[in-house]
Amino acid sequence: MQDTQNKKSSLSLLATAGVEPYQAKADEEYMNDAQLAHFRKILEAWRNQLRDEVGRTVSHMQDEAANFPDPVDRAAQEEEFSLELRNRDRERKLVKKIEKTLKKLEDGDFGYCDSCGVEIGIRRLEARPTAELCIDCKTLAEIREKQMAN
Repeated sequence: MQDTQNKKSSLSLLATAGVEPYQAKADEEYMNDAQLAHFRKILEAWRNQLRDEVGRTVSHMQDEAANFPDPVDRAAQEEEFSLELRNRDRERKLVKKIEKTLKKLEDGDFGYCDSCGVEIGIRRLEARPTAELCIDCKTLAEIREKQMAN
């Protein structure tokens, strides 16, 4: 099920950007101008979508803010606002990560593992455009993380 969710998520991310999955040509160089433009479009569309959500949240909270005389209604509204703000905080951090990734794209460092330097891969980057590690390094990092937690 998790794999299906990830596939759906990456497909919706591509749809948000209005792009199809990238079809690499046989002799194509990794992270050429066409690939960089593809990922720039995805990252910018994702960032814009998240920024739009922030604006909607502010409007929603201003429109819905009411001073309910009933403590239960007031508590329910405060809990709803709290959850919404927590989500927006996560999205704010994600926007920073997207901007960091766009900077890497401009600097020519995008698409390569921060740990070992190998190519991360087009499909992995389409699924998670902000990925900084190849699948092998990410797997090792997760194993270490689990060992530290125990």
